[in-house]
Amino acid sequence: MKPVKVGICGLGTVGSGTVNVLLRNADILASRTGQKLQVAQIAARRPNPSCDTTGIPVTSDIYEVATNPDIDILVELIGGYDVAKKLVLTAIENGKHVVTANKALIAEHGNEIFAAAREKNVVVAYEAGVAGGIPAIKALREGLVGNRINWLAGIINGTGNFILTEMKEKGSPFSEVLKKAQDLGYAEADPTFDVEGIDAAHKLAILAANAFGTPLAFDKTYTQGISQVTPDDLQYAQELGYRIKHLGIARRTEQGVELRVHPTLIPESHLLASVDGVMNSVLIDGDAVGQTLYYGAGAGSEPTASAVVADIADIARLIDAPGAAVPPIAALNGGENVPVLPITDVNAACYLRMRAKDHPGVLMRVTEVLGQHGINIDALLQKESRESDGTADIVLLTHEIKESLLNTALKELEALNDIAGPVAHIRVEHLSG
Repeated sequence: MKPVKVGICGLGTVGSGTVNVLLRNADILASRTGQKLQVAQIAARRPNPSCDTTGIPVTSDIYEVATNPDIDILVELIGGYDVAKKLVLTAIENGKHVVTANKALIAEHGNEIFAAAREKNVVVAYEAGVAGGIPAIKALREGLVGNRINWLAGIINGTGNFILTEMKEKGSPFSEVLKKAQDLGYAEADPTFDVEGIDAAHKLAILAANAFGTPLAFDKTYTQGISQVTPDDLQYAQELGYRIKHLGIARRTEQGVELRVHPTLIPESHLLASVDGVMNSVLIDGDAVGQTLYYGAGAGSEPTASAVVADIADIARLIDAPGAAVPPIAALNGGENVPVLPITDVNAACYLRMRAKDHPGVLMRVTEVLGQHGINIDALLQKESRESDGTADIVLLTHEIKESLLNTALKELEALNDIAGPVAHIRVEHLSG
């Protein structure tokens, strides 16, 4: 059996896990793929004591792997944008299949990369870029291939999910829990990508492209983070029977596709509401199968390596199947060019929290403003007055309303003399149809 030779670029957390899984499970992989997978070369700046590279050629030059004529599959695990893009395009130009865990690279440059791969008839696989070890991409491309996907929703950033979980359970403010997440290694020193939703938006763009057969559209994805969510919001949501989760949502409508990442109230009884800590989960609704739910570790050395190795194994099966190696994005093979809806055109129910002066008639004025814009109230909480400043929180759940109409109403509410400060606004999803 001629081995399929794998070159790994990057020997950090995921790279070392990938080496370990490939070596430890070599016999299993050979029996399942019909191919012997050999780690033939590694490019790394320095050794990693968490994996044994004895007998494997190691170089500090990533492009040496990309141009090595013996390498069949290049695994890009260096992260970042520019260098990673150049590495991947170099590998493709040299006729190599590529596996990557780099969701930012795929979300922002995937359309160009897949076009290059198609010209060279090689595969670029990226399962590990979305939700770590959860096989969400394979579910969409293979298990659910016979379905028209109506919508999907996911908790696809473990750091943000950990922060919201801790805020709810401990009643701690965002800044305090963020520091804890950083101390535990869940959040980076600069946590912007995680807490402001950019990481989740990268992943959602990839999921949506696979679900709907549309081009990657990260630049059109509405993105809102969790830094403005307060412990009060989490408590009030619970009193109303909801949990707040940071969701990525993609939905096909008659007008176009919704792509949005934001804090979201979901019913406490929903399965996604029980996904806590750093775990990830993706819920997919198909016309034939209905709803299917995928849950697991969204990050970590070997959970992510599990997805990397799965992609390597898939490509290995294609090595001796001429013509089978096609880039795995339907949009590059005649997919739909469906418009992405701006957030102002999205319809959603909403949670509103406002701090009001505790005067007679305030609630009536609030409901009058909402009524003038056709916004119906589904539930209401009026909290006790604060002795410190004589204000009280008014919390409302609205029926479904177009975002542009709601924004106009919010401006009018904030202009009322009895409303102190901005009105907090969190969308509500029931994820039932």
